[in-house]
Amino acid sequence: MKVVSLHKNYQSLISKVSRGNKRSQHQLFELFAPKMLSICRQYIKNNDIAEEVMLSGFLKVFTHLKSFKSEGSFEGWIRRIMINEAISQLRKDKKLHFKYDEEIDNSMNFVTYLETELEVEEIQKIIDNLPEGYKTVFVLYAVEGYKHSEISELLQISESTSKSQLFKARKMLRASIEKQNIVNYGTH
Repeated sequence: MKVVSLHKNYQSLISKVSRGNKRSQHQLFELFAPKMLSICRQYIKNNDIAEEVMLSGFLKVFTHLKSFKSEGSFEGWIRRIMINEAISQLRKDKKLHFKYDEEIDNSMNFVTYLETELEVEEIQKIIDNLPEGYKTVFVLYAVEGYKHSEISELLQISESTSKSQLFKARKMLRASIEKQNIVNYGTH
């Protein structure tokens, strides 16, 4: 029942924003900005640049709001804009590089499960230290839930490159987390 009324509130808010109501724009921004900043931050290491990307994303949200067809989640629509803005920023900064090499065996099932006592901020720092290509594919796949076919289209790479980048990202993350756990356990 609450979901329906919340959706209706979005509809009313969206309608007001698309008519240029500044107060409603501010409400929409306040409602979604914290979550959208954290999404941008997953791709962009620098907090100031991540904030700029988010603001640029909201400008696109407000500019293209009339193109939202109320098919699917409004939050998902905004999220997609933020992801595209973050990827565009990485491309603009020439930080999005992919190492093309051997194709990862598709039958290889690489499971990343580690028990860790690391805080979210520590894990984000470890993810931030991945090469940008690994990090971008990892976040798109593991956090956002994109499929390799979607990632390949979005990043203009092959599916095998996407799979390879994910495999290598997981391998590096596992090594970094294991190393961090050893350091943390050694200091207790």
